[in-house]
Amino acid sequence: MRAQPMQVLPVAPGSHLPLRRHVRHPREILTLVIAIITSLLLLVAAFGEVLLAFDEDRTPDVYALALIFAPLLVWFARGQLWAMQRLNGIRLTPEQFPEAYAMLLDAAARAGLSYVPDAYVVLGNGVINAAASGHGFRRFVMVNSDLLEVGGAAREPDALRFVIAHEVGHIAAGHTSYWRILGTFASQWIPLVGSTLSRAQEYTADNYGHALVPHGARPAMATLAGGKYLGRSVDVDAMADRAVTEPGFFVWVTNAAASHPVLLWRMHALRDRRRPGRLLWRPREPWLWGEPATPGTYALPAMVGFTPTALPAPERQAVTGGYAYAGAVGSPVVDHTSPVDGSAPPLGHAVSNHDASVRRDDGAGDPLPTDPTREDDRWRP
Repeated sequence: MRAQPMQVLPVAPGSHLPLRRHVRHPREILTLVIAIITSLLLLVAAFGEVLLAFDEDRTPDVYALALIFAPLLVWFARGQLWAMQRLNGIRLTPEQFPEAYAMLLDAAARAGLSYVPDAYVVLGNGVINAAASGHGFRRFVMVNSDLLEVGGAAREPDALRFVIAHEVGHIAAGHTSYWRILGTFASQWIPLVGSTLSRAQEYTADNYGHALVPHGARPAMATLAGGKYLGRSVDVDAMADRAVTEPGFFVWVTNAAASHPVLLWRMHALRDRRRPGRLLWRPREPWLWGEPATPGTYALPAMVGFTPTALPAPERQAVTGGYAYAGAVGSPVVDHTSPVDGSAPPLGHAVSNHDASVRRDDGAGDPLPTDPTREDDRWRP
């Protein structure tokens, strides 16, 4: 019996391309090309090693054999991963976890996909994680059960909505393609090359999540930092502020060797919508501590950011030159919310800090429904 076909969405061919061009990290293609070239060079070296081993009548290096048989290894590993989800995972359907399925359907449609990827809930054993992959023409998302618990109505459904949009973004951006994974297979063994490409792809997927669910960025990052129980007590703004004050060689090494951006830099990038995220060098400026950017100069959609932690009055005066700064609830701030087209409201458009936290743009321009009983203490311990 063949696997159940994916649900088809009524979208025009190529509908995913405009958003993909808009949110893709500007260094992703460059790092992809470097990774492919590196992989090809290693593949040539692998063939040379095998031929030399035959001439010398010895066993070829195991890594050289792995590179030569990579097309089969990648195909087999992807097929086995898909089978594991189908046999052990709980498939999202309109009947099974319908709220999460609705999030998946919404993310796929708004990302411009012509189908709804399969999605499975797998036992997390306390780990907060999700992933996207594929096999053949199938694409699927895996969500750990602990992350699905975060999405419950009693906690942070926006966090789950953002994560699902992030994983759908990986699919829409082509990150789960067999040929992309095969073409960059060997680059994972080269320091900086494979990890830098991976971080660029993660920033791209984060940009998808922010474009589709801007109000979910904060609770998603809080959940990644503090887990499903402490997430609501995490001061995400304070963590994002520290991205510019945590220098050092080992900070650089830790980020450079990681497949995902370190959390402080990732939070800063989600808050500062003028830039797509730093791959190798840490952010240098605390967003909104200086003069605001000129309207229309933004490069990324959904200009809904976090509110940075307030500086003491003397420091605030020195850094901002008297510019209105987001501080206590009710103090004036500049509303930088803008639609996907990159436009921004006139400078000096003042709203209260409380209003800035509850009037978030869902991409259609209408305020999102919020629970007023939770907003004042939503992000405080």
